[in-house]
Amino acid sequence: MPRRCVAVAIAFLLAGLAGCAATGDPPGQVAPTGAAPRLQYAVGVRTFVVDPGSARPLPVTLWYPAQGSRVADGRFPVVLYSHGLASLPEQHSGLTARWAAAGFVVAAPEYPHTRRGAARFSRADVRHQPADGWRVIRHLVRLDRRAGDPLAGHLDVQHMAAAGHSAGGFTTAGMFTSGHPARLRAGIVIAGGGMAGSFAGPTAPILFVHGTADSVVPLSVGRAAYRRTPGPAYFLSLLGQGHGEYLVPGRPGFAQVLGTTTDFLRWTLYGDPEAARRLPARALLPNVTTFETHPTR
Repeated sequence: MPRRCVAVAIAFLLAGLAGCAATGDPPGQVAPTGAAPRLQYAVGVRTFVVDPGSARPLPVTLWYPAQGSRVADGRFPVVLYSHGLASLPEQHSGLTARWAAAGFVVAAPEYPHTRRGAARFSRADVRHQPADGWRVIRHLVRLDRRAGDPLAGHLDVQHMAAAGHSAGGFTTAGMFTSGHPARLRAGIVIAGGGMAGSFAGPTAPILFVHGTADSVVPLSVGRAAYRRTPGPAYFLSLLGQGHGEYLVPGRPGFAQVLGTTTDFLRWTLYGDPEAARRLPARALLPNVTTFETHPTR
């Protein structure tokens, strides 16, 4: 999709931004399930379709910690990852596969009308994607209980996060609305912002990642969403960078994005206090990144 069209498409989303007042809910809690894994797992990949034959079937790519040809021993927290406009899950594997290697199951749906190659592309359909994300989560909850499935008993469905880039960042924010289940314990918004009604309900830590020279979703949009979050919030800035080049392995800032997001997930989903303490050091590289936080309001 041409860059100008992407910018126009994102502009549609910005028109729907709305502030959310603090809810008075208690601060987001991170359940102490133990230290995160120290080893790096091999990574397995699986694909399936949620609600095949329905009006909105969702193909899903899933990365998981593996041992040989099977799922690794243990239960692993789950991350739902949402792609941006005219993108696909596999284009984000530089990040998602590395999260899986660190001990997370990452599920990435192909959204029906915003994915690359969609027969009826519609930027307006982003408003329906938070509900799609919850359909994937419900499917994973059922999958964890499905006798005979290789993933059964391996999904820690009480410790989930949502993450996404660009329109997927807006989708992620839209999942944190009033009444959202407490199993959704953290969010990562990359080059995105808030949708109407975002950041309500049970508070949860939110990490924002944004290039300071982003011409598609301006930095001011991400910072406005950051300021509105009622729970703990963190902001990783990529200095002088645009809409996502820092998500490519080997590019400037990628190591800081990977280290910060991985330790953020280790802290919020495993309850690993060492990971929380490492966050500032992981995030900072002089002349490449800055990192800041605001506490619960």
